[in-house]
Amino acid sequence: MTKLTKRSWAEPFKIKVVEPLRMTTREYRDEALREAGYNTFLLHSRDVYIDLLTDSGTNAMSDNQWAGMMMGDEAYAGSENFYHLEMQMQRYYGYKYLVPTHQGRGAEHLISRILIKPGDFVPGNMYFTTTRLHQELAGGTFIDVIIDEAHQPESLHPFKGNIDIQKLADAIKRVGAEHISYVTVAATVNMAGGQPISMQNLREIRKLTQQHGIKVVLDATRAIENAWFIKQREPEFAQKSIPEILHEMCSYTDAATMSGKKDLLVNIGGFLALNDFDIFEEARNLVVVYEGLHTYGGLAGRDMEAMARGMDEAVQEDHIRARIGQVEYVGERLLSIGVPIVQPIGGHAVFLDAKRFLPQIQQVEFPAQTLAAELYLESGVRTMERGIVSAGRDAKTGEHHFPKLELVRLTFPRRVYTQAHCDVVTEAVEAVYDRRESIKGMRMSYEPKYLRFFQARFDRM
Repeated sequence: MTKLTKRSWAEPFKIKVVEPLRMTTREYRDEALREAGYNTFLLHSRDVYIDLLTDSGTNAMSDNQWAGMMMGDEAYAGSENFYHLEMQMQRYYGYKYLVPTHQGRGAEHLISRILIKPGDFVPGNMYFTTTRLHQELAGGTFIDVIIDEAHQPESLHPFKGNIDIQKLADAIKRVGAEHISYVTVAATVNMAGGQPISMQNLREIRKLTQQHGIKVVLDATRAIENAWFIKQREPEFAQKSIPEILHEMCSYTDAATMSGKKDLLVNIGGFLALNDFDIFEEARNLVVVYEGLHTYGGLAGRDMEAMARGMDEAVQEDHIRARIGQVEYVGERLLSIGVPIVQPIGGHAVFLDAKRFLPQIQQVEFPAQTLAAELYLESGVRTMERGIVSAGRDAKTGEHHFPKLELVRLTFPRRVYTQAHCDVVTEAVEAVYDRRESIKGMRMSYEPKYLRFFQARFDRM
């Protein structure tokens, strides 16, 4: 009798409530794509079989979180749930002050308005769409100072989210420290393929910025996932707990923007966390203008309670191991059949390399957008483009930004899909890969002014 050498693992939860899925025909999906202008964001949810568009707000909440929803204190001012959320943020992230917002971009808006002056620069480890737009609308210019390996899909660098310290030093010297609003540090880096930043790099960033009196703002949206990678890849932290690692990561920064819709396992909510009281005072004042009173920030009390309870669950190693393990499972299966993806496999998603997947399609013909449409047509699996469409246009010249990475993101909601769903996804990608040579690109037929990837429309060529 042959003995198994590796034991299987299972999700650290059992299913209590189910939501039916609907599989459609290829003909139906072809028509749905045409009506949506070949933009997966414009598809109706009811027409999607497995939804890997985003992990933002698409998580399954626990019984404990749902129980907390029933304890929502919906007072307009001074909600008990706000104080619970504040206490939890201080416990796990370590910042002094909390300003709740409806989601992460609300926090990005506040910090951009407060810290950026027209003509300023904001260095960071690769742009994110909404972050860069808020910086530009406030009069700033983003400078990409991520390491070169981040732009190389096949590089196996363990921390492709790292900032190149020399690039950052050169940027400070070139524009002057007084013209740098802050350094933005994403953990993990979404646009690079969900790649983490190392603790050593955070320490080096802190040392350099302190020398010049420059603040560091953490995009903490997936910082818990980043902490897991630090635990796995930096020997110094192998025996540290996720909360300990997370707390140290935050200690090297001055503030954090947070979308609770990712790491914190909720469907809505975010916050701005701060250490500087004067900045907090201004943020607490501005949030009343744009979001709501400073003790609810556009959220119901029940939503703040769910987020507070989500923090306890998100840092549990059983949870994070299974969450990232599911992504690794799909990525490794795709690699085994030769599908080109970003490596190492990221924390929240598998990123298909559309340039290598569809080399016959020029970047101006939107290969990643095309590939996302083809995956939906093939299987009903919805994914999203992270390439030239997401990169948008230069605010001054109006020309396309041409990112080195042209990717399709298969983003896994937390605690939603099973291994069987994962197998369906990999088989769908394989089917499209088998017919890749027959696929042609697209042209854009409608382009909105801001964040065009959400609402742009396309035609087949």
